Amino acid sequence: MNTHAHTTNGRAPDRSPRRSRLRAPLAAALAGLVATGSLIALAGTAQAASTLGASAAASGRYFGTAVAANHLGESGYVSTLNTEFNSVTAENEMKWDATEPSRGSFTFGGADQVVNHARGQGMRVRGHTLVWHSQLPNWVGQLATADLRTAMNNHITQLMNRYKGQIHSWDVVNEAFQDGGSGARRSSPFQDKLGAGFIEEAFRTARATDPNAKLCYNDYNTDGVNAKSNAVYAMVRDFKARGVPIDCVGFQSHFNSQSPVPGDYQQNLQRFADLGVDVQITELDIAGSGTAQANSYSSVIRTCLAISRCTGVTVWGVTDKYSWRSGDTPLLFDGNYAKKAAYTAVLTALGGSPGGGGGGGGSASCTATYRAGTSWADRFNGEVTITAGTTAITTWTTTVTVRSPQKISTTWNGTPTWDTTGNIMTMKPAGNGTLAPGASTTFGFTIMTNGNTQPPTIGTCTTT
Repeated sequence: MNTHAHTTNGRAPDRSPRRSRLRAPLAAALAGLVATGSLIALAGTAQAASTLGASAAASGRYFGTAVAANHLGESGYVSTLNTEFNSVTAENEMKWDATEPSRGSFTFGGADQVVNHARGQGMRVRGHTLVWHSQLPNWVGQLATADLRTAMNNHITQLMNRYKGQIHSWDVVNEAFQDGGSGARRSSPFQDKLGAGFIEEAFRTARATDPNAKLCYNDYNTDGVNAKSNAVYAMVRDFKARGVPIDCVGFQSHFNSQSPVPGDYQQNLQRFADLGVDVQITELDIAGSGTAQANSYSSVIRTCLAISRCTGVTVWGVTDKYSWRSGDTPLLFDGNYAKKAAYTAVLTALGGSPGGGGGGGGSASCTATYRAGTSWADRFNGEVTITAGTTAITTWTTTVTVRSPQKISTTWNGTPTWDTTGNIMTMKPAGNGTLAPGASTTFGFTIMTNGNTQPPTIGTCTTT
């Protein structure tokens, strides 16, 4: 979410002087710092899929959260983040005022802290945001037209290059349209001096800088079919028709009783997907409590799951106490990090198993252990050993996450499925799912490096 004032249709303003975004895949519960021949083992009980990230990963999606670097020293915050989420968005640390407070002088300390934490936990990272009218340092608005164009393109280039290969999706342009019924562009230094073409220019600069990152347009109050979402839709349709590089559209999805989940939410997101772009729910929070809040959250998750090009969901914060709208208690964990009814509703909608925690004695479990195999100049082999715990198992599943631009070219001894990016492979048995206590089976794969020789991240082994 961004710091902005949103009051249309009774929605609370989307303006907090600073906010955080966070996402990270839990399927990659441990970063792959693996040298040839070394091992990583990850265990999971029958309850191991009882987390948001792991449950989302089972359908090839991520479940992320916004993160603030200044909370990463709090144990409850970090524990909840690391356990539940598999994608991270920096709440404020990548915004212009945080990264380029004076022209040409870049500061990446906070953003580095968020990115390094996420990658150390095997989480994915979503970039937010490159060009936005808010949280701009004063010097930007004071530039003449030619200087502003140069500064905008340089800012995009410097920020994307800093995290090239580490960001799965970038909010290239954020909130460029007005609220209300006009469908007009919002006044901003970029719009007022560069004209409407600044959006296209920003996307073209972003593509040239990092060709492998997904490039998104992100906005609020566009969740249903209305004048604002129609204007965004027309822009995306035009971009696709003319070959302007755009890969995804982000829907912030801030809801409350006056601005609830729209009845045409799925229809609206689907029409964007039908244009050939991914859709992402980027800043989800829903005011309320109890059953009503839980039902609304469940509806949003089921909408995403019903759209094949909905690649993931990010909630705008870990805990109610640090939410930009904390008085509305809009998140999945309360101020003490206790799971709310909304948490259970989301987990259930994702296909997870409520009531997770440590497995009791005799519960089914398995481990997934990675071993690096033969390597060549352009590729290397990897092998994962699945080992049953003290109880026999009848099936298993785990994930293998590669780092773009790597691609898995070949697999054996398993049945793979893929997320929409092609970077996360979910592997299930191919006739080798039933294992006696302590017994093992293996599957393998070949990774084309495309210049990146880092080992894959292996997710938690889940079984029944």
